[in-house]
Amino acid sequence: MSKHKPAAASKPQDPSSHLDLRPGQSIELLKELHILTREGKLNQDSRRKLKQVYHLFQFIEKLLKELPTSEQGPTLADHGAGKSYLGFIIYDLFFKALGQGSIYGIETRSELVESSKALAQRLGFDRMKFLNLSVAESAHSDALPDQIDVVTALHACDTATDDAIAFGLQKKAKYMVFVPCCQAELARALNKNKAINLQRTPLAELWRHPLHTREMGSQLTNVLRCLYLEAMGYQVTVTELVGWEHSMKNELILAKYTGQKKSSAGERLTALLEEFGLQELVETRFTIAA
Repeated sequence: MSKHKPAAASKPQDPSSHLDLRPGQSIELLKELHILTREGKLNQDSRRKLKQVYHLFQFIEKLLKELPTSEQGPTLADHGAGKSYLGFIIYDLFFKALGQGSIYGIETRSELVESSKALAQRLGFDRMKFLNLSVAESAHSDALPDQIDVVTALHACDTATDDAIAFGLQKKAKYMVFVPCCQAELARALNKNKAINLQRTPLAELWRHPLHTREMGSQLTNVLRCLYLEAMGYQVTVTELVGWEHSMKNELILAKYTGQKKSSAGERLTALLEEFGLQELVETRFTIAA
């Protein structure tokens, strides 16, 4: 009669072992950001957020590595920072080991700015700075340097992404990284001129129904942004951030400064604005310098 050996007792596992952590990455940071529980566990919502932030970091890390070396190190401005998930992860995984460079978190909610300042102090992330400003205000703030290497805006709502683009142009950014959100400005403009456009062109059927107006406004906004960036000397790539099952706000716009301004992009931008009855934006949102 065969004898069965008792099953060996399973060893307790590190609760964070299932995460794809990098050497030296701060578990304490992930807990402070409430991505991990105090026991080091990860719930489904946090897993989704972490996947988005890590995926975006992979794009940004590549850009940071392509920057020319300098005495002060790279500079990055994160607009609509919120709780600064992105900024903290970038600092922890890149700036911390680099030993130089600064990250600026721009956020309008003062309580989030203060909590981010306190967290950075606790973790010793002394080259992270947090400013209680709107994106537009930050462009004129003495608290930021005249030149910023990388500009990011993750889910900055409505026109905040456009303000971040204007900020990047003013700061001569080498790279801009955007995941736009809630683009409502053009939808409002399309809706305002809907009756006239329905008489003028059959294309207006694309935004006759309210749901289509919102979707068309969002799509058109990002197309115009890409053309504007190309007209201002940037090479633009548009891709997905993560799969649609994780986020509907999924469009990732990457812009690299080349200095080669495309006149054809400016011409198409102007033509689209005229076609959709949005000429007023030429003087405000999409001004192209000669």
